[in-house]
Amino acid sequence: MVSLESSYGILPLLVGLLALEATIVSSFDYGDALDKTLLFFEAQRSGKLPMNQRVKWRGDSGLSDGYAQGVNLVGGYYDAGDHVKFGLPMAFSVTMLSWGAIDFKGELVRLNQMEHTLEAIKWGTDYFMKAHTKPYVLWAQVGDGASDHYCWERAEDMTTSRTPYKLDPENPGSDLAGETAAALAAASLAFKPYDSTYSNLLLVHAKQIFSFANRFRGFYDDSIENAKQFYTSSGYSDELLWAATWLYRATNDEYFLKFVVDNCASLGGTGWAVKEFSWDNKYAGVQILLSKVLLDGAGGAYTSTLQQYQAKADYFTCACLQKNDGYNVPMTPGGLLYVREWNNLQYPASASFLLAVYSDYLTKAKGVIKCPNAQLQPQDLLNFAKSQADYILGQNPKSLSYLVGYGQNYPMHVHHRGASIAPISVLQSAVGCVEGFESWYKRPEANPNVIFGGLVGGPNANDEFTDNRSSYEQTEPTLSGTAPLVGLFSKLHSLPGNSAGSYVQGLPKPSIPDHKPQGSLPALNLKSATPVEFLHSITNTWNVGTETYYRHKVIIKNISQNPITELKLCLENLTGSIWGLSPTQEKDIYGFPEWIKVLEPGSEITFVYIQGGGQAKISIQSYH
Repeated sequence: MVSLESSYGILPLLVGLLALEATIVSSFDYGDALDKTLLFFEAQRSGKLPMNQRVKWRGDSGLSDGYAQGVNLVGGYYDAGDHVKFGLPMAFSVTMLSWGAIDFKGELVRLNQMEHTLEAIKWGTDYFMKAHTKPYVLWAQVGDGASDHYCWERAEDMTTSRTPYKLDPENPGSDLAGETAAALAAASLAFKPYDSTYSNLLLVHAKQIFSFANRFRGFYDDSIENAKQFYTSSGYSDELLWAATWLYRATNDEYFLKFVVDNCASLGGTGWAVKEFSWDNKYAGVQILLSKVLLDGAGGAYTSTLQQYQAKADYFTCACLQKNDGYNVPMTPGGLLYVREWNNLQYPASASFLLAVYSDYLTKAKGVIKCPNAQLQPQDLLNFAKSQADYILGQNPKSLSYLVGYGQNYPMHVHHRGASIAPISVLQSAVGCVEGFESWYKRPEANPNVIFGGLVGGPNANDEFTDNRSSYEQTEPTLSGTAPLVGLFSKLHSLPGNSAGSYVQGLPKPSIPDHKPQGSLPALNLKSATPVEFLHSITNTWNVGTETYYRHKVIIKNISQNPITELKLCLENLTGSIWGLSPTQEKDIYGFPEWIKVLEPGSEITFVYIQGGGQAKISIQSYH
């Protein structure tokens, strides 16, 4: 497991991509991937950050959201690499986090990640309840997408409009309100074993918001036209069914089951056969949740209609697994589900989560799926979900992890404002709109902050990927793409052969063993050989409050008679940012920057780091 200690402080400024040979990875540490995924939600927080905030390069932001309108809208999540709080994808993300906490409760508890998962859910649900100021009023968005996209600045420096937008009977939004009701209902189930009072409060809001969504029907982006160019809704029928289905699961109240049965045709639940599950299209999720009711033997008088829902759930499953008589989800040559050019990885992530939960439902009921081209066992669904997760984590033609910070080779130029600009603890002056674009967005170097756990948009239809900040279709991480991974990774970690139960969040990975790795040269005896010398100097100092910070410059000189390759340095007590070295997968271990392969005799390289207090302790770990 890779230690996350560095992610809690200011993270290294990596210079270029690590040069790694393409390898096929057969096994992944899903526990480590899960831990990093949960860190992404902390990096996306808006509002007053808590004392236990682990992502230290973030600060308080958006502290006056809603105040001009007389409502407290502080909190919630920024959507992606921008600073708008879009209600529809945010609510979907909370629903997916909650679903993972419900269906994979045991897995998350064994991984010691339930607390972090519930914290991520609560950061969203607290905001939704504040935004629900009256039974038929829901504040749906904070920030103007257009003006926000004209600026490139840290959330802590925001100068763009923070205009909030609300839904009410005159300005309805059944899609967004329906999704918010679903999120609160699902969250009430997630919290029920731990905080019944909070769980009940969530249900009160969920029922009222569902009533609002159903009674006053309309598209939210007709009421909030500012959202149309960013998150256009294709319809609200699926969200009404989605909300009612979650309310039925949370309450066991037959009223909600009767709703999805009575409206199965008019709202498309038994009519739409889909090949996508996303923030915009919930039909497959509805169909699989209602299949669970049937598989659990609880259909009763509604069995025939629930069977129609399950038929559509099976269509989605067969289409994903390429067994649907040609009516399949497209795939890249490398084996990734491919739905859309823009931010495609959100679709295989969501689909894989659905397949994982459906596999569980079928397993418990001893069910199978009969596709036009094959009969599928529950394990087939889980195997396919694993193939998509493994593609995301590095088993792909690029041997690149699309989960930022996981593994050794991942995108370094992520399209994310906060990650791309040095934090306030290092760069204390505000960064304005134009300066952000000129000095940070356009710079060729890697981001100074690693946005751990963010799932980027990913490769194109031919498995090609450009690690460039301006390629936002491929390099921007989103809430809605990342959220399904929490449940998915927790489930995959529990499978036989994946060290189920052995992962403990927060423990560092053991140091490199002394034995010679197969296919590599042995490390030299460092106690008897010192091929380099370090020339250490302080080039600048400044104060932040009572703390003094220093800019350390270190020259590494090869004083031996031989070329040096694969030099690995250990930097102990490093608390700040570093420039000019590349991190490795080991805690505190750094190597040559990407462009340097060999340090010739007499040659030098320089790196710089910034931190308060004493200097870091530098030593050689290995070299060739």
